[in-house]
Amino acid sequence: MSEDSEKEDYSDRTISDEDESDEDMFMKFVSEDFHRCALLTADSFGDPFFPRTTQILLEYQLGRWVPRLREPRDLYGVSSSGPLSPTRWPYHCEVIDEKVQHIDWTPSCPEPVYIPTGLETEPLYPDSKEDTVVYLAEDAYKEPCFVYSRVGGNRTPLKQPVDYRDNTLMFEARFESGNLQKVVKVAEYEYQLTVRPDLFTNKHTQWYYFQVTNMRAGIVYRFTIVNFTKPASLYSRGMRPLFYSEKEAKAHHIGWQRIGDQIKYYRNNPGQDGRHFFSLTWTFQFPHNKDTCYFAHCYPYTYTNLQEYLSGINNDPVRSKFCKIRVLCHTLARNMVYILTITTPLKNSDSRKRKAVILTARVHPGETNSSWIMKGFLDYILGNSSDAQLLRDTFVFKVVPMLNPDGVIVGNYRCSLAGRDLNRNYTSLLKESFPSVWYTRNMVHRLMEKREVILYCDLHGHSRKENILMYGCDGSDRSKTLYLQQRIFPLMLSKNCPDKFSFSACKFNVQKSKEGTGRVVMWKMGIRNSFTMEATFCGSTLGNKRGTHFSTKDLESMGYHFCDSLLDYCDPDRTKYYRCLKELEEMERHITLEKVFEDSDTPVIHITLDLESSSRGSDSSESIDSLTDLLKLTSQKKHLKTKKERNSTTASHQNAREGQEVYDRGHLLQRHKQSNSDVKDTRPNEPGDYMVDYFRRQLPNQGLV
Repeated sequence: MSEDSEKEDYSDRTISDEDESDEDMFMKFVSEDFHRCALLTADSFGDPFFPRTTQILLEYQLGRWVPRLREPRDLYGVSSSGPLSPTRWPYHCEVIDEKVQHIDWTPSCPEPVYIPTGLETEPLYPDSKEDTVVYLAEDAYKEPCFVYSRVGGNRTPLKQPVDYRDNTLMFEARFESGNLQKVVKVAEYEYQLTVRPDLFTNKHTQWYYFQVTNMRAGIVYRFTIVNFTKPASLYSRGMRPLFYSEKEAKAHHIGWQRIGDQIKYYRNNPGQDGRHFFSLTWTFQFPHNKDTCYFAHCYPYTYTNLQEYLSGINNDPVRSKFCKIRVLCHTLARNMVYILTITTPLKNSDSRKRKAVILTARVHPGETNSSWIMKGFLDYILGNSSDAQLLRDTFVFKVVPMLNPDGVIVGNYRCSLAGRDLNRNYTSLLKESFPSVWYTRNMVHRLMEKREVILYCDLHGHSRKENILMYGCDGSDRSKTLYLQQRIFPLMLSKNCPDKFSFSACKFNVQKSKEGTGRVVMWKMGIRNSFTMEATFCGSTLGNKRGTHFSTKDLESMGYHFCDSLLDYCDPDRTKYYRCLKELEEMERHITLEKVFEDSDTPVIHITLDLESSSRGSDSSESIDSLTDLLKLTSQKKHLKTKKERNSTTASHQNAREGQEVYDRGHLLQRHKQSNSDVKDTRPNEPGDYMVDYFRRQLPNQGLV
């Protein structure tokens, strides 16, 4: 296609051509074909060289007609005229016809974590032929690798679970995102469960999601999952399983809730075949007789949930104007990987001045909390608030809400149908094996050729840590300014949601085993702010939410706080930016001083004098000089504006800084009084001697909890 036709601007395009070209050329609507070429079909010519067909388009290029195939109609977008694209499964997977749906619900009070009583038991189950197998999913092992997919999976008649007439529970997990391999009844009200490894692997047993029926109310049942492989688990720190009752949902509009007593996570075997396994056990009383209930590791969010959400956007006459939905690629099973372009439409070259922000999620299918954060982000950025409008006017957002639909559909925890972790293969050249990450990397590369990308963030869940945190990339081999700048956005995020986000838990390094992750690859491509956001499966240890689980509303609120922090980061009033930068500089000096104290017998006064002489005239000046050229994000006609704290006066900023930002260095040196009793601090009031208490100062919450 000629350069002239590439640059041509068409009045009925909702978003500029150069944004559209970020997707693959085969992923455009047929309407664009009518604009981009002199539309002459092959049967318009009498030349027998061309077959009589309407599927070939002829373009006039460099003085001659060039034929090309017309692209399929309505294949690569979300259509409002028909049903959603059906989910495709590996052909051998058995799938029930029943569609599982859950209501959205937020508990009126935060749900507390489990506090051990010391009386929890550790059931051990030796193999016994007398035990009754009440559920067994054999279909997962019919093939050693992915072969092909079908809509609805296996088309042969399904093996039905045994219809027990006694009090035996009935289990089911052959639905979207379900995971349960085997259930053995070991006592009248006690069941041993085995979760299924990721398809075409023998590991990654973490995610569970299954249905239970035929229960009796008021009876204490015990469930024990026996094949976890991680030695450390949030279940050891108070995390409770999730429970859903259809009768509770219908009668009282109650959805997913945290339940369980006698919760214990423990090692259950001496390590056969060199592998150690761990068990999770809990007891529970069902609230109703003959109910249909579900247990899950985290709040489910399926591929169908995403499609329904995107269909709602596409059918909305307002949101669809500034949110364009396309298909980035197809997975191994031929499910669609969607990409969203969110920005205010412009029909002139000004759109090229907008900088880009990239968000992705669900590369690991069992980390469903990442989808809830993504939903919160999309709800806010597509909303009608003035800040959301401002963000759309200022940036181009590229969003891939679900990178691994195949894994989500079949109920995997970590891998795709290639049996590999996609988040270790962003450097791979195997487009056919890892299409979603290959096309994502390619999209980012082309996007960077057109505009500056100021931030990339990949959303994840964390199975061993509480709170929400970020992983960044180590800039220590570069200038100190760049080293600190990578920490500014996470620090701002921690101030905007101090009861959820922990800056002290953030890490900024690049391990060799992580060089194939999206975060590291994008950083090496040149995106300075490249992050992985990790959300706990459990809850918070901070502020008012300390000792409670996160609800879906808590997770969604992180999407809002992300947007709020982005406005802070890019605010033309650089007061808050410089405050965070100065705070980070003081943190770095604090850490350096602590290390010197631990490793040296040099008197404290000599250490601090050396630190000051080496930092004065370099740190702050280097930061401010370089930052004056950063992030010129807005035109002269329009500037980013903020809410109450962003509209505060310079005087209030100064008062807040003087009242909360620093504490006297003498407080730190008091800890070393005995070993340095002969040393006196002779300059306690000089500005360079202050250390910043960066956990004490908190900015106001923005209204969401």
